[in-house]
Amino acid sequence: MQNNESIIAVGMAEAARRLGLSARTIATLVLGRELPSRKVGRRRIIPVAALEAFVRTGHASRVEAHQADSGRIG
Repeated sequence: MQNNESIIAVGMAEAARRLGLSARTIATLVLGRELPSRKVGRRRIIPVAALEAFVRTGHASRVEAHQADSGRIG
């Protein structure tokens, strides 16, 4: 495995793992353009910097609200 400092983008499953969210939630965020991504061949990657910015800007509160509306939190 590579050192985390050298990884600049991750796949959808790894993004979900790093944020503690489901892969489906990550897909929803990508489709809603709340989380930037890039398609490389058949794979979609998300910059690690985008994950960090997502957490810093408070978008996570929208995810929690969406999950609560879906009955997943609480």
